[in-house]
Amino acid sequence: METTTLQKQNNPSVKPRIATPSKPVAKKKAHRVASLFSGSGGMDLGFRDAGFDILWANDVNHWACETFKKNFGDHIAEGSITTIKSEDIPECDIILGGFPCQDFSMIWKRMGLKTDRGNLYRQFVRVVLAKQPKMFVAENVRGLLSANKGKAVTQIVSDFGKAGYKVDVYPINFADYGAPQLRQRVLIIGVRNDLKKEFKLPAPTHKPGDYITAKEALKDVDKVPFNNENQNINPSTVAKLRLIPPGGNFTDIPKNSPHYVKGMISHVYRRLHPDKPSTTIIAGGGGGTWGYHWKENRPLTNRERARLFGYPDDFQFVGSIAEVRRQIGNSVPPAGIKPIAKAIKKFLDEL
Repeated sequence: METTTLQKQNNPSVKPRIATPSKPVAKKKAHRVASLFSGSGGMDLGFRDAGFDILWANDVNHWACETFKKNFGDHIAEGSITTIKSEDIPECDIILGGFPCQDFSMIWKRMGLKTDRGNLYRQFVRVVLAKQPKMFVAENVRGLLSANKGKAVTQIVSDFGKAGYKVDVYPINFADYGAPQLRQRVLIIGVRNDLKKEFKLPAPTHKPGDYITAKEALKDVDKVPFNNENQNINPSTVAKLRLIPPGGNFTDIPKNSPHYVKGMISHVYRRLHPDKPSTTIIAGGGGGTWGYHWKENRPLTNRERARLFGYPDDFQFVGSIAEVRRQIGNSVPPAGIKPIAKAIKKFLDEL
């Protein structure tokens, strides 16, 4: 028969059981990140949200650094990576970075490794060689795969390999990982050789039938109080947009129209389609490349652009409309990189 509480109180021979506090489970420290070519911190944000600790960052653009400071803290070094000493970068478990991509882009001339800017990847290699993190993740445009007739990516992989890493190149579309944007890019992921373990990119979280659409991404965006200013637009641009259906571009303007334009890239006068993800949002270019709303005859606001990358509404960008547009267009979609960051965290946790 079970001894009751009352019996225990009346019988001094019955000793009460004293609960032994359970030992607290030791929490693993967050994996430490150093970030190169950080920009406004799109990749950093995805990794931070996946549980990583962003210790240090670097970028040459002043306004991008100001945006980083506002959202992450003061641990970003402003200036060219060529002036940063390896010993000034903290020890870390992983190095991230999107080295300059314009010279590899299919929009530009794809001079690749023939330019000083194209060769900035060597600074990434230098830091990886000096700090020897467990992993690194580099992001770039798809044009990297064909730059210099394929020699650019081969050389880049070789140089990272000589630094002591097993390197894999993954062509990806960030829409496959939850970004509301058809943004095709390349991830170069390296794992230090002595770890003797292979990382595999996780399976996509989305497929074309269930991609996040522009309409879903921009729901209630007008309620966000910052980075939501409308740009001035010429009456002639409004007239062009009236001739372009949702999802269309300049090619939809009739050839006999006084507003007809020709010989341009597909981004020009591109309107969103409400039931599809956005096409690639770019950083620069003239008025025709701003990206346009599917219903209203106007350019997208920067907050709308940020939504199409998966930035949260409390992420505030610093700088002029043009500067902020550049920061967003040059960034890695936080929503698209986060599932990959979570897979990398699991990989590192299991080492």
